[in-house]
Amino acid sequence: MPDIFADRLKVLIIATLKLEGVRPEDIPDDEPLIGTPRFGLDSIDALELVLAIEKEFGVKIGSSEESRLALGSVNTLAAYLRTHPAGG
Repeated sequence: MPDIFADRLKVLIIATLKLEGVRPEDIPDDEPLIGTPRFGLDSIDALELVLAIEKEFGVKIGSSEESRLALGSVNTLAAYLRTHPAGG
């Protein structure tokens, strides 16, 4: 069964970070999002992504440590969203 959070996150990642030529299915669910050469995302990209996620899902990602853990991969981010309801 497809993960609705994972699918939405992939679309959001591509749009927010302007990843030209990347399709949602090109992003593996378990691949690290930050610090890998495949997508070349850095700390500025991470901040942009956190802000977009907070706006899109209504979830506050508090500390830099919390965002680092949440942004581990699409799977960890989807799990974070499932365990941190909007407005929480």
